[in-house]
Amino acid sequence: MTRKFTGDQILVATHNKGKLAEMKELLAPFGVSVVGAAEMNLPEPEETETTFVGNARIKAHAAAKATGLPALSDDSGIEIDALDGAPGVYTADWAETPNGRDFVMAMERANRELEEKNAPHPRTARFCCTLVLAWPDGHDEVFPGVMPGHVTWPMRGNNGHGYDPIFVPEGFEITFAEMDPAEKNKISHRADAVAKLVKGCFE
Repeated sequence: MTRKFTGDQILVATHNKGKLAEMKELLAPFGVSVVGAAEMNLPEPEETETTFVGNARIKAHAAAKATGLPALSDDSGIEIDALDGAPGVYTADWAETPNGRDFVMAMERANRELEEKNAPHPRTARFCCTLVLAWPDGHDEVFPGVMPGHVTWPMRGNNGHGYDPIFVPEGFEITFAEMDPAEKNKISHRADAVAKLVKGCFE
């Protein structure tokens, strides 16, 4: 039996404005006020695990302990089958530069490695999102979400963030970045995880 969320404020343990906006929108119907980690001046804990759930747990528990609020964290990324599941938990790391994150560079790397392997088409991949809701007493609930699809080249579309311009979700001809954001939010890996979270903790 999952623990129900009974408070009126939740901390979303992310410094990513896009993610925070998405979560605010998704949790709006439940009358919960959402605050981000940056507003609370929380440092970003080191993500030392090799799984999405491990890293999401680190972030959620660190934020809940620091603030005394229930904290929701998300660890997400793209797994490309022909690259043995890479970049996976290192999805954001592939984009790191001394001047911030460069996702065009990361997408170019993914395509270059696929070309070097002469990977057959369709180049199947999936976006994964694991949500962890942690309470200050140390309890947590875990909700994994997934959106299967394939990667394409060249990049297409100006919406979305991260690797969206090269990811075509299953059942569609367009990339996440070509999709209306509201449409993407209905079918994304994060929407899948949030639907499970809502069912488990909010309904």
